Amino acid sequence: MDAAIVGTGITRFGMFVGTRLRKLASCAADRALDDAGLDAADVDLVVVGNAAAGLLTGQEMIRAHTALADSRVAGRPMLSVENACASSSSAVHLGILAVASGAHDTVLVVGAEKMTSADRTLAGRALATAVDLEREGQVAPDGTARPVFMEIYAAEARAYMQRSGATPRDLAAVAAKSSHNGSLNPIAQVRDPLTVDEVLAARTIVDPLTRPMCSSIGDGAAALVLTRPELARRRGQQAVRVLASTVGAARAGDAGDVVARTARRAYEQAGLGPADVDVCEVHDAAAPAELLIAEELGLAPAGGAVALARDGAFTLGGRCPINPSGGLVARGHPIGATGAAQIVELADQLRARAGGRQVEGAGTALAENAGGSLGNGPAACVVTLLAAP
Repeated sequence: MDAAIVGTGITRFGMFVGTRLRKLASCAADRALDDAGLDAADVDLVVVGNAAAGLLTGQEMIRAHTALADSRVAGRPMLSVENACASSSSAVHLGILAVASGAHDTVLVVGAEKMTSADRTLAGRALATAVDLEREGQVAPDGTARPVFMEIYAAEARAYMQRSGATPRDLAAVAAKSSHNGSLNPIAQVRDPLTVDEVLAARTIVDPLTRPMCSSIGDGAAALVLTRPELARRRGQQAVRVLASTVGAARAGDAGDVVARTARRAYEQAGLGPADVDVCEVHDAAAPAELLIAEELGLAPAGGAVALARDGAFTLGGRCPINPSGGLVARGHPIGATGAAQIVELADQLRARAGGRQVEGAGTALAENAGGSLGNGPAACVVTLLAAP
């Protein structure tokens, strides 16, 4: 695709009850512009991904404009995108199409979410709406939605253990790996490395998931500047090339294969296969999902991810490191910021700017970001393939 990333910006991820969404979004946006060496006047379009501000902060309708009201790009043309936890990767997809088509020269994409507040029930109630409430029967008698996602992830983990031979210790090892990677990431929400035994000994949320295997609510923002490669060369910018960007959707009763379908189209678009990928960021809202997604992406055969994980294939220094950022489990999961944060991490990896978590020799990277639940899997999925400058 005729698109490239020339700037990235990201805030700390964490629980910042007293910090407003607009401060997080503006900070990430301004950092991305500074990284690209551009001014607000150079930006033709701003696309903002946000999943739940309407429920979490009460701000609807003009989410992009209010989120960036205090930034340098206030007043530039803006669009808001919502696609559950895949909101900001969907926003990146639209930004890529905008520059690749020639409609715009430079697009700023921002993903931001503010999940914490004085009312600790708000985030859970918001997350519970990312299912088909009417079809799936998740509406309680009082009209409220029932939180279900860790139950869904736990059921998937139990099914995976049964068909693959994975053990609770294997699941804990994934979480321990993520916590190690997060300890190397200065913006991560969880920065304390844990051992496998510590993960297993932690409080059970839903069997077999213990607390460190589950992503936390949090706040944060990430941003990217997109342009065409020839414009980047003219400006003297270091450009990470976009090889593919694909969006998939599920429908009730389908096979739950939206991730695999979306990935296949991305590989076809890029002219690559799973063996060509050097580093990945995947949507591990619960740690065992990393193993399932590795198989859906073709990085491992069906039921074979656990054996590769035991051999260290997905660790830093392994054959194909997964979630060097710490993933959703350790970096954090402010839902509307997650997709953009994945791509920021991979762009920085491909520019050799990841510090102690740098994947040596990384030339091709893949981001998989899913959102919501519909039928037998995610409702939405975005897969992005990138290449080093």
